[in-house]
Amino acid sequence: MPYPEMFEGYMIKDQSKWSDFEKKEFKPKKFEDRDIDIKIECCGVCGSDVHTITGGWGECPLPICVGHEVIGKAIKVGNKVTTVKVGDRVGVGAQIRACLECKLCKADNENYCPHMVDTYGAPYEDGTIAQGGYSSHIRAHEYFTFPIPDNIESKDAGPMMCAGLTVWSPLVRAKIGPGKKVAILGIGGLGHFGLLWASALGAEVYALSHSPNKKNDALKLGAKELICTKDKDWAKPWAYTFDFILNSADMTNEFNIQEYMSTLNVNGEFHNVGLPDKPLPQMMAQDFAPNGAKMGGSHIGNRPEMLAMLKLASEKDIKPMIETLDISEKGCKEAVERVKVNDVRYRFTLTGNEKVFGK
Repeated sequence: MPYPEMFEGYMIKDQSKWSDFEKKEFKPKKFEDRDIDIKIECCGVCGSDVHTITGGWGECPLPICVGHEVIGKAIKVGNKVTTVKVGDRVGVGAQIRACLECKLCKADNENYCPHMVDTYGAPYEDGTIAQGGYSSHIRAHEYFTFPIPDNIESKDAGPMMCAGLTVWSPLVRAKIGPGKKVAILGIGGLGHFGLLWASALGAEVYALSHSPNKKNDALKLGAKELICTKDKDWAKPWAYTFDFILNSADMTNEFNIQEYMSTLNVNGEFHNVGLPDKPLPQMMAQDFAPNGAKMGGSHIGNRPEMLAMLKLASEKDIKPMIETLDISEKGCKEAVERVKVNDVRYRFTLTGNEKVFGK
């Protein structure tokens, strides 16, 4: 049964066979007055997709279609939609709904709403499970649907919907800009956006990485220097240096966090956006005392932050480093398997939707 009754996507049905995708139909939630139906053009591949299908973050509803870096064209808009019209190119990120009525939502913190619905794997009030963007269509609330500036290519815009926003939000909330020294820890899908955004915001930016071969890329992305964290005593010359460390790494459970914290200036912050499968290393309260350091984390970002990020990317012609793969059983499998082992520079976008889902 075709659209609008059913959507079609590449789904997994068993977390023990997490890269075995099958093309299947699924039923979307009921269409409501502020909903938008989007015919998907492409979708970024996020580390969250891999954590979900592998079971790294626990069990998930099955079968599941992942993907929350969606770009496409609005083909139907609800009666009360005011921000998007049919034919607009739009994006959807990792959140697809919130109550928009609680104190968090009213304070532009809808990304922390206790009633939020994730773009995939989360239940709506009627019990329908949200399905993601490795698919033909997505049905999204207008507040979580974002117009894409004309000069940003779809393949570049996709990864901005989650990876881009996830690092943009903590940077702007920390008031990163001229006069601030920022270190981006982990130069991958999230971290390479961190370098781009922190540099564009005017900060003095450094890359922290155990991979010295990423030096040239780090400098191209805006870093003043790459600091190799594999070197013995690497942290000592950088004691009391950074106002903010954005930790985008996926293996923090293996880190000597105290070593990283020692490079923070007084009252500096070690901020986590990478979310490993395993717990953080054990720490003592005393570890925060030598420089009055803080540790924090965050979850994606809000609508005003998304719009501001896209505006800056458009005005400054900022482009991420992207690889593309054709969407298919084979393409989805290759994408998630390579993301699992960090074999991507630095983000995948699945393209070619019309070939497999039709026009």
